Amino acid sequence: MKNKLTDLNNHLFAALERLNDESIKGDELEEEISRSKAVTGVAREIIANGKLVLEAQKEFGGMNTAPDMLGLEKRS
Repeated sequence: MKNKLTDLNNHLFAALERLNDESIKGDELEEEISRSKAVTGVAREIIANGKLVLEAQKEFGGMNTAPDMLGLEKRS
């Protein structure tokens, strides 16, 4: 899996930093707000999917390994 939840976290903080930039005004700010809403909507779905993966792994696969999307190193 290419993207991990740490990548999502980084994208969310980057969006927050852009929204916090006081030099952004007017239409540019509105565009950033719109983009941030889209990013958080997608993030919400990714998190819900991750929760489903974790619940399924608990139910059917045991907890010997963490889901790949967490980005944790596999232990040998």
